Order: sequence, then structure tokens, then C-alpha cells
Amino acid sequence: MSAPTPLLIDGLQCGPYDRTVFEQLRAGGVTCATATIAFWEDAVESMDALVRWHDLIDANSDLVVQATTAADIEQARADGRTAILLGAQNASPLQSRLGFVRLFHNMGLRVMQLTYNNNNEFGGSCYEETDPGLGRFGREIVTEMNAVGILVDLSHCGERTRREAIEHATLPVAVTHANPRSLYDHPRNVGDDTLRALAERGGVLGLATYHSISGKYAATLDDWCRMVTETVELMGVDHVAIGTDLSPKAGPAEFDWMRRGRWTRAEQRGADLGAGAPPEVTGPTEWLADASGLAAVAGHLTARFGFAPEEAEAVTGGNWLRLYRTVFAGT
Repeated sequence: MSAPTPLLIDGLQCGPYDRTVFEQLRAGGVTCATATIAFWEDAVESMDALVRWHDLIDANSDLVVQATTAADIEQARADGRTAILLGAQNASPLQSRLGFVRLFHNMGLRVMQLTYNNNNEFGGSCYEETDPGLGRFGREIVTEMNAVGILVDLSHCGERTRREAIEHATLPVAVTHANPRSLYDHPRNVGDDTLRALAERGGVLGLATYHSISGKYAATLDDWCRMVTETVELMGVDHVAIGTDLSPKAGPAEFDWMRRGRWTRAEQRGADLGAGAPPEVTGPTEWLADASGLAAVAGHLTARFGFAPEEAEAVTGGNWLRLYRTVFAGT
């Protein structure tokens, strides 16, 4: 019997997918990736997206399979396929209905951010001038997500909302795609005190490769693995993972929807730092043009930065798998 492929999980991706993208995931040896079904979409639009995803996965079942449990991910690995978790980068699909949490769980959703780029009824966003913290409804939503087994994602939340959600949750939570703010000062990134609190409660940070919130750390594989090393020093090796924020096949229409939705007519650049940003920040992440580049991460962590093989695998997939095993079981 052949040995299983190395464990490699990407905690967050977004954008249009097709067979070519699935082939890139397989070329990178990606065990599992979380794909985004919603940014601003309401309940019906999100259900439409779930239907499209189910059809797409069925049409490419030789390469991918939908996962709703940690066991599904492990089975996909054994079968030589990539498991796809489905998640939302906003709580907009709930349409102010607590009971929709369970319904979306029943439909296969397994990850949900409380807020995206604006404050909402659940909590504050990282881009707002004022973060009101986790609201009363937000506390109910976190409790319900814990109960049914949906991972609470705080990636685009404001700092106060992040801390209060970590404290309120009865299960570990995640920041699926961001970086330490002490390494690169950007509103989307996370303060050290919050990261320590996340780790203390068993949570996981997925380090992003998105250039605008990674700065110099996005330039090369060596630079990005250096950020991994420095984050491990801050949080511990059991709480650092991969959350690339890759957007395969995304073009102007998709990025415009992500940034503006239906709430503004003005240009919104999201995480971009503008035309004055240095080239190493605004340029493409050449070492990770697509998911196939992830195959090099584990070996580089061991060969260049002295990670033991089991430590490298914790970062590349083991920490996500442990968290999924805990959260998806619910309370």
C-alpha cells in the first residue's frame, strides 16, 4: 500500500472555479480547500451558489469531492482527490434569521465569517472607523454556529469583535486568511494580543499570501515561510496554518463584486494600498501563481527554516484538520 500524500489544507480561497483550477489543486497536492460561496449574497443567492458548486463538484468527481466532516477530508486524501469545504465570507446569507444557521449547515456550509468589509448586525468590520464589538445577535449567531458545527471565521472582523467572539465561543474559532499586524501593519491583519487569545482558546490563523496584506512577505516562498516562522514564534506551531486567499480565475467583475457589492457606487479598493505602494506589495505573488505552488511549502519549511517534518505538516494541514474535527462535531 502506498503512503498517503502529505497533508495540505488551504483554509480560504475564492473566485470562479473550473476543471483547470481543480487540476491545479491536484498538482499542488492540496488535500482540502475552503471555497467561498458568498460575499454579499442573500439566502436565495447563496443557495443558488450551493447548487452551482454541487453541480461543478459532481462534474469533476474524479478530481474533487465535497467535504462536510474531517473524515471526508481524510477519505479524499486516501482516494487521491481534493476535498472542497464550502464557506461564506459574510453572514449575509442568514438574512437576520438565527434558524438559517442550521439550515445552511444542513445544506453543506461549514465556514462563515461574521462580517465582511462593513459593520453589520452581528459585529464590526476591520475597515470601519468604529468597531462596536460582538452584538447581542452576534453572540447568538456564534452560539448557534458552535452548536451545529460551522466554523466561526473572524478574518474581516474588527479587532474588538474578534476578541469578544473568541471569548464568547464555546469552541475554537479561526482567522482563516490574515497575517499578524505586528509583521505587516494593515487593517485586515490581526493584533498580537488577539492572536495570543486565539491560540489560548485552541484557534487557528491561516496565513494569507495576498500581497496587499502580506507586504514583503509575499515576494518569494522564502519570504512567506519566514512569516510562518515568525508567526509560530508568536502563537506556537499548533495554531498557524495556510489561508492563501487565492482567487483563481477571478477578473474585474468578481473583484468589483467583492469590493462594492450593492452598497456603494464609489470605487472601493478593499485591501489594496493604492498606486503609491511599492512594487513588492502590489505586484503578483509569483511563487504562488496558482495552487500548484503550495506543494513546495512543507519542504521549504524543513530544509530552510529547520521545522521538523511533523511541525511542517501541522502548519500545512494538521492544524486545520484538528480544528475541523473539533468544530464540525458541534457542541
